[in-house]
Amino acid sequence: MKDSFCEDFPIKHLKENKRDILWGLAVTSIGYKKIGPNEPLQTESDFNDDTHRLYPERRRILKEYQLLYITEGNGVFESRSFGKIDVSPGMMFLLFPDEWHTYHPYINTGWTQFWIRFKGTDMDMRVQNGFFDKSNPMFNIGLNDELVGLFGGALDVAQYKIAHYQQTLAGIVNYMLGMVYSLSKDDIRKYDDNIVDRICKARIMMHENIESNITVQDISAAVGCKYSSFRKNFKKYTGISPMAYFQYLKIRRANFLLWMSKMTIKEIACRLNFYSPDYFSTKFRKKIGKCPSDLRSDC
Repeated sequence: MKDSFCEDFPIKHLKENKRDILWGLAVTSIGYKKIGPNEPLQTESDFNDDTHRLYPERRRILKEYQLLYITEGNGVFESRSFGKIDVSPGMMFLLFPDEWHTYHPYINTGWTQFWIRFKGTDMDMRVQNGFFDKSNPMFNIGLNDELVGLFGGALDVAQYKIAHYQQTLAGIVNYMLGMVYSLSKDDIRKYDDNIVDRICKARIMMHENIESNITVQDISAAVGCKYSSFRKNFKKYTGISPMAYFQYLKIRRANFLLWMSKMTIKEIACRLNFYSPDYFSTKFRKKIGKCPSDLRSDC
């Protein structure tokens, strides 16, 4: 099975200019990685210089901030001002500049991680004003597919480097930070709601596999549900069926590719596993209100 994020979006190291810094926030790295049991935390392609190299048994110090979100697996996180904690799915931690830290998945479980590394005066000011604190870098926000979608959107922007992409990425990071801050202050959420947890995990799998041939039935089985009950609970929780939600993600991805890539309509339909270009065009027009050919002249 093809893993969309992992194959198409390797770790992206980005550059910023003086004007990007004046914007108040600039992104230096974005990544997504599935680390299986007994696999190394990093490989040579994971960093662009030695300052980003991390060994489980050593402490690392960065010059930037970094948000790191764990959606699968278990492990350990430790930092100078916070101490040590076990990490489980749904946890996010914020790394601070000039603050030593270390983290790693347990060797028998591995984990799936998303991260985005950034710097700027906007974030410095939030830290100075107490919105984020080195002594409390952990956020138990639960599994959240919207947050995974933001990471995916950031990877898209980094992949195709749209005009003024640093400012677009800064907007995504600011939205993430707002979400994380809000969710971490929400005491009403129920972390032990097994059904909601499974639906969120399923939606995350859909985000991760937009361009794969995985089916909603496969996803249902992966989260441990019979499809009939999965479909019923999914629709109750989201308002739409799992098939409709997955197709919505694919159409949204297609819309991005039509605008930002040089792929043909046929190539996009094939990449997103639609039955045919005609079927893709029909579904696209129904959701977007325009035909793919209205955005392209290559059909």
